Amino acid sequence: MANIIPEETGLHSGWSSNGGLFIASRKERLDEYKRLMSLGKAFGIESYILGPEETKKLYPLMNVDDVYGSLYSPSDGCIDPASWCTALVRAATARGANVIEHCPVTSIETYIDDMGTKRIKGVHTVSGMIETPIVVNCGGVWGAKIGEMAGVKVPLVALRHAYVITEGIEGVQGMPNVRDHDASVYLRVLGDSIQIGGYEPNPVFWEDVKEDFAFSLFDLDWDVFSCHIEGAMNRLPVIETTGIQSTVCGPESFTADHKPLMGESPEVRGFYMACGFNSGGLMFGGGCGRELAHWIVDGRPTLDMYSYDIRRFAECLTNDRKWMTERSHESYAKNYSIVFPYDEPLAGRNARCDPLWSTLTDRGCVFQERQGWERSGWFHSQPAPVLEYDYYGYYGNKLHSQYAYNQRLGDEYTFNFPPHHDQITQGSLACRNQVAVFNMSYFGKVYLVGPDAARACDWLFTADTRRPAGSTVYTCMCNHIGGVESDLTVSVLEPGEGRPCDPQFSGQGYYLAIGGGNSYHTKTFIQNVIEDHKFNCKLIDHSEDMAMLSVQGPYSKSLLSKLVDISLDNDSFPFSTHKVAKVAGHWLRMLRLTFVGEMGWELHIPNDSAVDVYNAVLDAGKEFGIVDAGYRSIDQLSAEKGYRHWHADLRPDDTPIQAALGFTCKLKQDIDFQGRSAIEKEKSEGLKKRIGCFTIEPSVPILGLELILRDGEPVGYIRSGEYAPYLGVSLGWGYVTNPSGEGVTIKWLKQSNDYIIERMGVHHPAVMHTKSPFDPNNKRIHGVYE
Repeated sequence: MANIIPEETGLHSGWSSNGGLFIASRKERLDEYKRLMSLGKAFGIESYILGPEETKKLYPLMNVDDVYGSLYSPSDGCIDPASWCTALVRAATARGANVIEHCPVTSIETYIDDMGTKRIKGVHTVSGMIETPIVVNCGGVWGAKIGEMAGVKVPLVALRHAYVITEGIEGVQGMPNVRDHDASVYLRVLGDSIQIGGYEPNPVFWEDVKEDFAFSLFDLDWDVFSCHIEGAMNRLPVIETTGIQSTVCGPESFTADHKPLMGESPEVRGFYMACGFNSGGLMFGGGCGRELAHWIVDGRPTLDMYSYDIRRFAECLTNDRKWMTERSHESYAKNYSIVFPYDEPLAGRNARCDPLWSTLTDRGCVFQERQGWERSGWFHSQPAPVLEYDYYGYYGNKLHSQYAYNQRLGDEYTFNFPPHHDQITQGSLACRNQVAVFNMSYFGKVYLVGPDAARACDWLFTADTRRPAGSTVYTCMCNHIGGVESDLTVSVLEPGEGRPCDPQFSGQGYYLAIGGGNSYHTKTFIQNVIEDHKFNCKLIDHSEDMAMLSVQGPYSKSLLSKLVDISLDNDSFPFSTHKVAKVAGHWLRMLRLTFVGEMGWELHIPNDSAVDVYNAVLDAGKEFGIVDAGYRSIDQLSAEKGYRHWHADLRPDDTPIQAALGFTCKLKQDIDFQGRSAIEKEKSEGLKKRIGCFTIEPSVPILGLELILRDGEPVGYIRSGEYAPYLGVSLGWGYVTNPSGEGVTIKWLKQSNDYIIERMGVHHPAVMHTKSPFDPNNKRIHGVYE
């Protein structure tokens, strides 16, 4: 856009391509930059790793005594906000847009349609009403107040964010912008001056957001900001003898994960978000503006925007001010921290705990956090409970000492195999060779019932759900261009006894089991389809009322047979079916499914029965060598088997055909579904990308985001990577494109034996597989072990 706008308007865009220099003061930081360098090649971004001497040569004023290395990106730069906004306004008005200044919004009018859905009707201003079905909330720190006008919760907090500008310094003009992440400071070149800013550990909250504060500033708190001056003086010693020309301390909006809030609110249709940009509005503005325009006009963005989608936060979290404040603080304070693959937040924990949480904590579970849920990660010999957030010792809080959970996380701050790798792998192998129990209670557990439930399923799901009661299918759920918005299992029901696992209902009924990380997104997507198509059915959410255990492995049938009074053999209880049964005297729903590639059953259990059922499973499993295992093992096992993780190797910009999930699509039946025409068109015209499995030597971890090279050319990057415990190799899944622009066929993929995985700049020969080499004939899930 910076190149196009001047041609349209005759105005300078304000863009200056002076390059970017990222400083590393330790090995782990440079490893992170090496990962960025390799990933950048997949997107055509030029960058280089420099040593201290090369860094000094590029930026002579820099102190490199403590520099381990740096990443140099010559195409990086910065943009002048005033010039950029002026150019954008001229371009927009030339195309017919109206810009109305000094016109405050006083209220937003909504109405309820005939489906009971709340929608936007218009905006009231001091100059009158504007009737419109669409409102975009671009209010920044005032975004929450704008949301209140429409009855929408906007999960952001207001902080005071600052920078200072030095007086002129000879020799800095034309130098690259510097990000010294280890010092949490940036040094941006402004002519012959330096703009200094960063992310301090104790930002000042602006609790009372005033409506008349637009374009006003706060006095700078030097006690808070001084850490950035110290970091700047260390990196550029000349700053110590340079005066400060000006200071800027203004209000800025921040979110719980330091990512923007975008997309349509699930609370009010037609109310879109474009706020919470975490002081990165100019950096995000061009791409986010384009994608939001597609979102409004076409119904969805062209790119995968889930990480920014407001629906990534469950409603219970957006209503939880404590959770939002804690997480926003930690995300701000850790903005420049190294992004390690197995890190977890310390803030906002224990917000959603399933009935097994306390029991598993005592058994040494090291929890992960997903959608506010405490999810089983892996197990240690000693308990490590998650404690109340201490704000890193600031704001009068006492810093936790001897914090075992934080120590567990810190031990894994590496881009190599973490110290607990062998322990986690042992749990995975126990599942492959014996039996393991997984707590998957954070899953979404939702019923779809009503007279039109079958019609809704036909349209929503790629798989054929016209099956007899007792059947379960794995399916994708697509948008109108064939991209996968979710994958889930759908079980066909008959009316039950009224228990959470066995509900009563009229008409048709289906039970949806949805990965917990995207269950709210999935539920709101389904609700929107129901409303838009006026299907006479409804969703009933029992996610908080039921636990879910998964018992998997060669001995799972033998174990569970000791606890039930029904037959579990293949004829009586085949794969991909479900039954309501009693386990250890408790009613629950059993689904014969697996997410790890073994024979096994999921137990969907009312909360009151969960601990008893779990203990019964452990007792019955002792003779079979049962182990507790968590999602770190599930990640290993599912990657080894080739099962997809939504939003890792399966996203809204991937189609089922590209993801090798064509078997989930009812293309042979005369049943239309959302995205079918786009999928059929792609199938006939040829695929532009296709997923592949890549294995390398077991001594080198694949973590995701590594570059894929075919015949020496970049063709993609690894979406998800893990150690494959049974195969004994490192394994990754990634989508491959054809550099020539032609289609990607299986034949073309197999034509080359020259595949390379570039990890942190180092090349590792790889073997490409079009499907997982583990149990390719699916014998194990049917109980056939040879």
